[in-house]
Amino acid sequence: MHKLVATLLILFSLNTSLLSQSQISIEDFTLKNTFNVESVNSVNWMKDGQLYSALENNKVVKYDVTTGLAVEELVDGGALSPSLKIDDYTFSDDEAKILLLTDRQSVFRRSYTAVFYVYDIATKAVSKLSEGRQAYGTFSPDGSKVAFTRDNNLFWKDIASGQEAQITSDGKRNAIINGSTDWVYEEELYLTKAFEWSPDGQRIAYYKFDESLVKEYNMQVWHEGQLYPEDYRYKYPKAGESNSVVNIFIYEVGANRNIKADIGSETDIYIPRIKWLKDAKTLSIQRLNRLQNQLDILHTDASTGKSTIILTDKSETYIDFTFCDDLTYLEDGKTFLFSSEKNGFKHFYLYSLSGELVRQITSGPWEAVSLAGVDQSTKTPVLFYTSTEESPMERALYRIDVKGKNKAKLSLDKGWNRVVMSTDTRFYINYFTGATQPQKVTLHQSKGNKLVKVLKDNAALAKATKDHGFADKEFFSFTTSQGTDLNGYFLKPADFDPNKKYPVLLYQYSGPGSQNVTNAWGGGHFFWHQMLTQKGYIVAVVDTRGTGGRGEQFKKLTYKQLGKYETEDHIEAAHYFRKLSFVDVSRIGIWGWSYGGYMSSLVLFKGADLFKTAIAVAPVTTWRFYDTIYTERYLMRPQENAGGYDDNSPITHADKLKGNFLLIHGTGDDNVHFQNSVALQDALIREGKQFESFYYPDKTHGISGGKYRYHLYTMMTNFIIDNL
Repeated sequence: MHKLVATLLILFSLNTSLLSQSQISIEDFTLKNTFNVESVNSVNWMKDGQLYSALENNKVVKYDVTTGLAVEELVDGGALSPSLKIDDYTFSDDEAKILLLTDRQSVFRRSYTAVFYVYDIATKAVSKLSEGRQAYGTFSPDGSKVAFTRDNNLFWKDIASGQEAQITSDGKRNAIINGSTDWVYEEELYLTKAFEWSPDGQRIAYYKFDESLVKEYNMQVWHEGQLYPEDYRYKYPKAGESNSVVNIFIYEVGANRNIKADIGSETDIYIPRIKWLKDAKTLSIQRLNRLQNQLDILHTDASTGKSTIILTDKSETYIDFTFCDDLTYLEDGKTFLFSSEKNGFKHFYLYSLSGELVRQITSGPWEAVSLAGVDQSTKTPVLFYTSTEESPMERALYRIDVKGKNKAKLSLDKGWNRVVMSTDTRFYINYFTGATQPQKVTLHQSKGNKLVKVLKDNAALAKATKDHGFADKEFFSFTTSQGTDLNGYFLKPADFDPNKKYPVLLYQYSGPGSQNVTNAWGGGHFFWHQMLTQKGYIVAVVDTRGTGGRGEQFKKLTYKQLGKYETEDHIEAAHYFRKLSFVDVSRIGIWGWSYGGYMSSLVLFKGADLFKTAIAVAPVTTWRFYDTIYTERYLMRPQENAGGYDDNSPITHADKLKGNFLLIHGTGDDNVHFQNSVALQDALIREGKQFESFYYPDKTHGISGGKYRYHLYTMMTNFIIDNL
């Protein structure tokens, strides 16, 4: 009798607790910002290493790193004349001037135009950089000049005299681009500003793109109230088609002269990065072949343009272009750092300036993911880097010297650490999250790894998630029938009962090198997934073969056959779910966005007897429609690997659809074209298949904006409730 009373009291207490929690609404995470994540944005470390600045409430504020306290308000955009809304800012090297970026207007995902102003800290004078709109304004090293692009041409301006000089004049839309990049470089190589001042400020190295042979893609844009739609045309190289021809030029400021760099006779190449050496006489150029399996580092004489190949890295599959950002020339003028996967995992290596290997610095069956900084104040430089050494689902900060000795872990918390380090590496700001910990931003002193101050603890967010009954990630792993261990996690209803049966919605992205299953808080569509648990669904997330954090073999298994192994693994996940006593085997669904939409379509078609429902948002439906750099990196060109393009296209398998399918796309998607969904719909119709579809007029790949996201999540919620 006493046990029965005790059990009833526990159940009453649990139900009371659940009733006291607020239900998550779609408005909460689309319109109300209920779960606002506080952060420290636009951090600039000051030269003395004792101060940093950040943009807060339209003000550039300077902080003392030893205390974490604000010590000076450098500029208040609202108090200027004219009043300015500051979107971003940069300092001149002497920190006497600030370049203010205002009125930022996006072109594509990363590119933009803006109106720049130069602010003098001593005199508090502010002046417009130039007329019209510009992009990528950058101070010269001595702070006397600013280089920028406008209308596909490159310029520089002398601040004191106001004299403006035009470096190029042949820029033309959809033809020639100087100093910035074309669409595919921006999207796939993360490169928009395509010029660099030399350390002595006497030269500017810049890219020139000739897009003449690149075919145009045409999108109709339906502006509200406009009688006829607008044709928007831009250059987009689809897989197997012609790319821009890229050249590198070196402009001599004093002589007003351009020198063409020798990058070889082959024009069907990529130049992912350029970087000046510290002598200001040599330009480092990284050259990648069309198939992206050979990377060359060239050293170019700035006076003559003559180049020498210093280092070549090759792969039987592909070279990850992000490694290009790890190239670091040390101040000794004799060595440089670079990274490679040549031993199966990404690690750092030290080379002589002539390209001879000095030593491998990091080693082991784990990945040295990113280089945070290099301390060169001592005789033996020290690297700071994040790695997967403790777990592929985590990122921790380590230090190690260039001799590969004295390695030490600096991260204080297990989870996901992202680091922004001061130029002199004396301090760093750590952005940490854990599976149950919203973002915590902390300031640290590197020596002794001392915590200086917690800058943002997101206590309000933590309270909001508790008040709304957020479910914790429940990690799991399983072994497929092919013997591969896969990682995943569940989000379960707060009143989960293992004796009941629950529908499962599988969310994934699955693209090469990506990760969704991490010991980190949140994730894509996290708030919506939390809401679904309150409606009685289990949300599952699984990382398949081809995803990141587990070395080259695991990541590159999908080479030349994207979609094959990822689909097999999600079907294996469904078999694993079906063995769990609490899963309703007749109600398993899958959804995803972009690559994830490609996968959810393919999995529903090929796993028709296991999956009841799928949602695909902005999916690639055939890689023949996608761009050169991304697609050919993993599949080669369609001329060389037609089967890799067609065998795992959802269009090829449209006849297999049995379940409930919702297809969503924005008509203004410049990345994954609406053409993908049109082609899939046509294939499904020809096969006599019934499905649902929805398009968002003029919306890009992200279908962004509060009301649009509110509409999207409402539609997807209703579809899940009605069909899963």
